[in-house]
Amino acid sequence: MEKIRVTVWNEFRHEKMEDSVKSVYPDGIHKVIADFLESDGFLVRTAVLDDDHCGITDELLENTDVLIWWGHMAHHEVPDHIAAKVRDAVLKGMGMVFLHSGHHSKPFRLLMGTTCNLSWREHGDRERLWVVDPSHPIAKGIDRYVNIPHEETYAEPFDIPEPEKLVFIGWYDGGEVFRSGCCYHRGNGNIFYFQPGHETFPTYKIPEIQTIIKNAVRWAAPVYRVNELVCPNIEKLTD
Repeated sequence: MEKIRVTVWNEFRHEKMEDSVKSVYPDGIHKVIADFLESDGFLVRTAVLDDDHCGITDELLENTDVLIWWGHMAHHEVPDHIAAKVRDAVLKGMGMVFLHSGHHSKPFRLLMGTTCNLSWREHGDRERLWVVDPSHPIAKGIDRYVNIPHEETYAEPFDIPEPEKLVFIGWYDGGEVFRSGCCYHRGNGNIFYFQPGHETFPTYKIPEIQTIIKNAVRWAAPVYRVNELVCPNIEKLTD
């Protein structure tokens, strides 16, 4: 079986500008994610916002089975045509995993067709990530819940289309709840949105969180992929 080709895309801005983030992810969030994926046998490359073309080229998308996206403070710096390339790659069959504040990224909003707004509080509350569907492949190997000692609070209402499958719900010390693991299918591509992962907390170093992301990559990997999006004029069958 061929290895799944994964690209981990990260703004890589907080890690350069804020000591509180640099102390947690000195080489970038993308490096931590890439390392645990590589250790599990995935073929991984990384790209960041300050790369040429924001790191997103036609060649990269054509050779990526699953694209993982982490963004927060610079969504507006991703040009519209780059966001459209990502959307079209998903429609053609590429898998996509959006992490944390990726809910406000241009590609996610294009694919959802809504504002993707939510309520939030940055207070370091404890989060319990509850498994809603233990039979789902993304929840494989996860117990009833994952305990996250500190995380940014995200809360409903979350302006997204009704998930085709809800895998996780987050609960916080303040009593808020949030649809934290949402599955979608757009065109030929699978999409998973996963809420945990604020930049000032070592969430991506938690083994259960790593397991969920690995499972999500396997789930999102292409089943059917096309080279271009077309609307063909077809001839009537005569026999």
